[in-house]
Formats: sequence, structure tokens, C-alpha cells
Amino acid sequence: MENEIKYTEAFEELQKIVSDMEESKISIDELDIKIKRASELLKICKDKLFKTEKNVQKILNEINDYSKD
Repeated sequence: MENEIKYTEAFEELQKIVSDMEESKISIDELDIKIKRASELLKICKDKLFKTEKNVQKILNEINDYSKD
């Protein structure tokens, strides 16, 4: 099983990359690697938010359907 990164970990790593870029702590040689990693982290965060929203909506629909009975 793949070792899945948690949303909080991905978000914190992304914040660190952005902060390092803002403070010019990333060399030109590292920039390409960091940009690719940031893109991966954004996808992870977006996917996790989408899945969570979908699950919350499903639960709310179940509660709403139960209330109608």
C-alpha cells in the first residue's frame, strides 16, 4: 500500500516552498524541482478537499433523507 501524505502535511510543505520562494531561499537550480513538487502538492490538496466535500454532501443528503421519513 502506498504511503499517502496527509492534507496537513501537503499544505505545510506547500507553504514552506512558497515561503522559501518569497524569501529567495531557492536557487535557480532547485526552482524546477520545487515547482514540480508544489504542483504535486496542490493536486493532493485539491483531491483531498474534493473527496471530503463529496463525503460531507453524501452524509448531509442521508441525514436529509432520514429526516423526511
